Amino acid sequence: MRLDRFYPIFDDTKWLRRLLPLGIKLVQLRIKDAAPEELRAEIIAARDLCRAAGCTLVINDHWQIALDEGCDFIHLGQEDLDCADIAAIRKAGMRLGLSTHDRAELDRAMALAPDYIALGPVYPTILKKMKWQPQGLAKLTEWKSLIGDTPLIAIGGMGVDRAPGAFAAGADVVAAVTDITLNADPDARVKTWIEVTR
Repeated sequence: MRLDRFYPIFDDTKWLRRLLPLGIKLVQLRIKDAAPEELRAEIIAARDLCRAAGCTLVINDHWQIALDEGCDFIHLGQEDLDCADIAAIRKAGMRLGLSTHDRAELDRAMALAPDYIALGPVYPTILKKMKWQPQGLAKLTEWKSLIGDTPLIAIGGMGVDRAPGAFAAGADVVAAVTDITLNADPDARVKTWIEVTR
């Protein structure tokens, strides 16, 4: 499966409305704290916005709502695997991306034949507290050698300047969060990302 090399992650559909028109073709909606009705409304809005823009939407964590609302791609962390119904997800034809941090997690993820593997944090990240130390570029190279044709996502502390190194190390796709959302000019930053990754 071919994925776009630029993978921004947003926590609100306001970002999608603003930035999808710039040419984003792969995006994740990651909402951590929202009331159920608000969460469902955001997922439905993201689904519709992405379909209209010809953009692949990945829903983080909330697989049941994503399944109910006809979304076609979800991302799960390792802790989410414990309670997700993988059989139902696969029966619905949904694609599945999985986070990994160590070899045991990678083995567990690959046993599920995922549509991509994410490795992170590659660099220190301010997005969330993590028990994992930065993985580094060498780990990307190691992971790529282990997963073969499965797309590899580099995430964590990624910026435009770090993307070429991640690609050279073996990443197929680079995910960005705060490099866009905390940028003084998010629109210009997205345009630069698209230039660098295409």
